[in-house]
Amino acid sequence: MASEYDLIVIGAGTGGYVAAIRAAQLGLKVGVVEKAPTLGGTCLNWGCIPTKALLEHAHAWKIVQQAKEWGIGLGGSPTLDMGRVHERKHKIVKGLTSGVAFLFKKNKIDWIKGTARLLGAGAVEVTPAEGGSTQKVSAREILIATGSSARSVPGIEFDGTRIISSDEALEMNPVPRSIVVMGSGAVGVEFASLFHSLGSSVTLVELLPRLVPNEDEAVSAELEKSFKKRKMKVLTGTRVTSAKNTGEAVELTAETGDGKTETFSADYLLVATGRGPVTGGLGIEELGLAMERGYIKVDTAYRTSVEGISAVGDVITLGDRVHPQLAHVSSMEGIVCAERIAGREWHPINYDHVPACTYCDPEIGSVGLTEAEARERGYDVIVGTFPFGVLGRAKIAHETEGFVKIVAEKKYDEMLGVHMIGPRATELVAQATLALRLECTVEELVRTIHAHPTMSEAVAEAAHAAHGAAIHL
Repeated sequence: MASEYDLIVIGAGTGGYVAAIRAAQLGLKVGVVEKAPTLGGTCLNWGCIPTKALLEHAHAWKIVQQAKEWGIGLGGSPTLDMGRVHERKHKIVKGLTSGVAFLFKKNKIDWIKGTARLLGAGAVEVTPAEGGSTQKVSAREILIATGSSARSVPGIEFDGTRIISSDEALEMNPVPRSIVVMGSGAVGVEFASLFHSLGSSVTLVELLPRLVPNEDEAVSAELEKSFKKRKMKVLTGTRVTSAKNTGEAVELTAETGDGKTETFSADYLLVATGRGPVTGGLGIEELGLAMERGYIKVDTAYRTSVEGISAVGDVITLGDRVHPQLAHVSSMEGIVCAERIAGREWHPINYDHVPACTYCDPEIGSVGLTEAEARERGYDVIVGTFPFGVLGRAKIAHETEGFVKIVAEKKYDEMLGVHMIGPRATELVAQATLALRLECTVEELVRTIHAHPTMSEAVAEAAHAAHGAAIHL
């Protein structure tokens, strides 16, 4: 293992390991400092991948429970073996993290196992993960990609037993009889949907007036309607003021929007109110890196205030813009940063074109401006909406909830945003992302032939609807 590198990356999550691979492809000598026993960071080990694996099992369980309607006889009541579910989840995770380790070897990237501390521009001290003396490594450039971790709210702290984060929720066996989920961002609604599908009694509590508050208001309303239809308790405009672990349950007190106080009890409280940056122990304060609310301030090229040190992913802030904490954003930032460090041509990311996917049931996919955001920016807005329930493919799949909504501007017919909730939404959003990237007009989408029967027809029909001419509605 070398002691001098062109680039040292601190953190092997989706931002760090992708940056390392791209830099190595461009001829740089790269070392990555990672203290965890496996590569891949939160996404591969404790976030995106294991969560979506569980949600895919929940979808399979849903189909099994509808077996009679599909004409399938199971010969008795179906059962759910959560032990086997977790085994398969772990197998998927192991396969992917092992894949990253293989890519490190293929690209001759050194994995420096330990905890990093910045000694200044060009120097990092590493404390080995398994003990032993520290070592000093140097590099022309340093990239911080330490990511984020689950955070609670003042007065309601994780105890790891009854008041839990998503980390503990991933390993629950058996399925809880009842659970309160606090926070209705992507993590909150995904776990609420998951546990409800697996048989839990779920209460979803959101401080703001609507679920998934970063999504278009029409999507929020549709998700709440769907959750309530499935007998899930939804409390919006509600603040949890206290939570007490009694040993057998969690006793909660909450204030509703009308000033009333409500008390309720559940086996568990899952706090899904957001994630905070991981910067502790890096020596940031001593180095004098510019910070804001605990995040590292960077410019559009991901340079920090200290020359030779960059940062990407959940740990950064871009000033006034809210930085999306998404794995695919971290990866693209890592690529851009690696290309800039390697002296290649690079292009800043247009954060208006970042797709967001939420894997609850029904799924949510969105990219671009919401209708409200477009109006706030002064656009003369036109909107087209088309429901999945009209489509033959949706009826065949027995997944008819939701719609596709296109937001565009009238003068030039430019598409500004696409928002969808329903079957395959997390896949369909890729088409919308490409359309925005290429500055597609609604008319161009109307003239693009979409295969029949497919879910994607809803995108084309929404384009027709934006021009007041939906064919099948």
